[in-house]
Amino acid sequence: MRVQQILKSKDSDSVITVAPGSSVEEAAKLLSAKRIGAVIVSGDGKRADGIVSERDIVRELGRKGAACMSQTVDSIMTANPVSCGIDDLSDDLFRKMTDGRFRHLPVVDDNGDMVGFLSIGDVVKAQLSKLEMEKDALQGMIMGF
Repeated sequence: MRVQQILKSKDSDSVITVAPGSSVEEAAKLLSAKRIGAVIVSGDGKRADGIVSERDIVRELGRKGAACMSQTVDSIMTANPVSCGIDDLSDDLFRKMTDGRFRHLPVVDDNGDMVGFLSIGDVVKAQLSKLEMEKDALQGMIMGF
């Protein structure tokens, strides 16, 4: 399955961003309010300058305690996050995410502008859907439909 198909199956195609210079506290509140696991740091809302995940915040809390909440997201974000394109295959996303040990990917067009955002859950859901279709096709072949 291609990324473009996965994006179409999502409830929302919006990409949630925070501006560079936002506090870690603001990012944490946004993650909580939107019930998401990561947010893109973007100065223009089009390009992914970085990404901040729940893990990043928890790691910083473990290192510095509650004082880290007043830091800027720039100080804890993963700069220049790995991304994917709309024509990439879900199998390739699994490999990329597993090898890189991350759970979120911005989707960019040919100009490098964000057109979506995928979580590992989105990719798993797409794979399950693909497997279900293959199973149904094989059952149809066996039963002569």
